Amino acid sequence: MERPTGETASVTARLLGQPASLRPQDVSAGAGVSLSVARDFWHALGFPLVEDEEAVFTEADAQALRQATDLVTRSGVPPQVALAMTRAFARTTDRLAVWQTQLMAEALTPPEQEADLGEQDARTVTDRAIALAAGDRLAELADAMEPLLVYAWRRHLVAAIARMAADADPGAESAAGAPVRVIGFADLVNFTSLVRRMTERQLAVLVQRFEMLATDVITAHGGRVIKTVGDEVLFVHTETSAAAAIALDLVEGMTEDPLLPDVRVAMAYGPVLSRLGDVFGTTVNRASRMTAVTPPGKVWVDDALTRRLASMSGFAMRPTRRRNLRDIGAVTPSELSRALGTRPREEIP
Repeated sequence: MERPTGETASVTARLLGQPASLRPQDVSAGAGVSLSVARDFWHALGFPLVEDEEAVFTEADAQALRQATDLVTRSGVPPQVALAMTRAFARTTDRLAVWQTQLMAEALTPPEQEADLGEQDARTVTDRAIALAAGDRLAELADAMEPLLVYAWRRHLVAAIARMAADADPGAESAAGAPVRVIGFADLVNFTSLVRRMTERQLAVLVQRFEMLATDVITAHGGRVIKTVGDEVLFVHTETSAAAAIALDLVEGMTEDPLLPDVRVAMAYGPVLSRLGDVFGTTVNRASRMTAVTPPGKVWVDDALTRRLASMSGFAMRPTRRRNLRDIGAVTPSELSRALGTRPREEIP
């Protein structure tokens, strides 16, 4: 864990309310819990354990620990569930904080300095003044951003509860006790060669554009982005026709964007295990393996999804040859396209 220095101590005080001055035992005593409980909470937040005499905590840490303790003692939440929820917050907010600091640092980097970065890692801010300025600016904006963070969490909590209730409905489609979903992977073509030809800064701009466009298309059709990993986006949907529209719009959108290379999309339909915000299972693996063999600028779907889309207007399927996918077995993907005469997609901003 990075310790606040003289230059960042003021940011720490502005974000957490006061400078770091408390030791682990001070925090545990202030929250009325044992030192071991305090350590479990701190570790669940994703931070390394600290020495007993290290004064790296503030009253905000003690307050958070008291709130976590109240969740158990007053609300009746089992301790293991409270720690699991803490880990969920930690994983999400860690990525959010890193993302926001990078965005702010990039926004504060002058164009001429970006050009001088050359092949350096775009994630690394090489100018300490810019790093400190980004931290200062984020500290200024924290109070304004916090309500938006809580609002977004509550909105997504509503959506997650609605999906869970729908899956639990006796009439909901499931297989082997798992909900059935459409799983899709969108993969940038020739990304490895792009990495060799582009500077890290150029590559960062490309990946950011890809993630933004993909997210806009997926969410516009009611899908969910599960995760993005550089040149690949994993998405999920409950409705087959909407998932098909996502895949086709992704291919068309990337083709029309002069900054982006072609994309290929593969989708599979079947039972999916959802855990900790991610998805697992044979359906996910099948879609992933199919993506590797899908031609550039095409959408391939598995047998199960082909059968469901065959009865829906607006789509056309053309069977491809049978293939054996590693750890999956034999599949006969179909190439998905729009049926002739269907209305073209709306322009994606």
